[in-house]
Amino acid sequence: MRVIRFEQFGEPADVLKVCETEEPVAQAGEVLVRMLASPVNPSDLLNIRGGYSTRPALPSVPGFEGVGIIESSGGGLRGKLLQGKRVVVLNRQTGNWAEKVAVSSQFVIPVSGKLTLDQAATFFVNPATAYVLARQVLKIPPGAWLIQTAAASAVGKMMIRLGQQYGFPTLNVVRRHDQTEELKALGAEHVVVFNAAHDDERILIEKIRKVLGKQSVRFAIDPVGGKTASALIKVLGERSRLILFGSLDEAPLGFFSRELIRNGASVEGFWLARHMESLSLPSKIRLVSKLTGLIRRGILSTEISARFPLAQIKEAVTTAEQQGISGKVLLTMNSTD
Repeated sequence: MRVIRFEQFGEPADVLKVCETEEPVAQAGEVLVRMLASPVNPSDLLNIRGGYSTRPALPSVPGFEGVGIIESSGGGLRGKLLQGKRVVVLNRQTGNWAEKVAVSSQFVIPVSGKLTLDQAATFFVNPATAYVLARQVLKIPPGAWLIQTAAASAVGKMMIRLGQQYGFPTLNVVRRHDQTEELKALGAEHVVVFNAAHDDERILIEKIRKVLGKQSVRFAIDPVGGKTASALIKVLGERSRLILFGSLDEAPLGFFSRELIRNGASVEGFWLARHMESLSLPSKIRLVSKLTGLIRRGILSTEISARFPLAQIKEAVTTAEQQGISGKVLLTMNSTD
């Protein structure tokens, strides 16, 4: 069978290879999944570059999420019950960019047949991140401002729609002017442009304060870091919270401690995998049900911009990082059952 593998960290288009290998066998407590599709997420590319929260042992197969059909089980009631089912595969161990994977039955989630293949393949990482941050971690009340950076990303667009659904306004920071109209077409009222590569952070601070006026901001999320996140810290209101959930900019944060002391603000890190590990099984089931409903209604839907077979992995990862691309790149592995 075919699998995508990298033997050293580096630029994805340079280090990823299509390899032939033996089909895995499900061990005790595992299931064998015939993969159908898996998205190319920023976290996957960061993992290949060696910059993810944890470094995999090499050689390694990328692909944290995806959808497939369970073909066989290595034993256990859960595996037996799921055999033949279409499932979301959350895979931090062996990677999903392969025709078949063997994973713990605890890492697969049955997915509604009412979801399309595209929706099922992108079911978890971005939708869960957006929903959990807004509704479970920050619990943003109606009328309260949320500032978010990288707002033209998949999570950013979902957060705009969640704001419309639950009644909280969003102030959206993007890097390019062409992204402004894209977000306004979604219904975003407030979009500001800031490019950390050449803009002074005071520009972002002034733009944010111009939108807010005398209003205070209590909630902010940032997947960028560096100068962008540091600027947000300077506009936080009383008892506010800034959640960091990515590190697209490799530069460190830079701010004076008094920026937090003066208003009692806090800066916190969020990692979806750790959050999921903390949830009970009933809580996970409720979350999956909620995500399914919101995806079907288009609130947490993911746009797909291009599809590639495994054999075109270099084209896939190159396309995923093209400037101006709107939507996810999807890898397809087998027939779309």
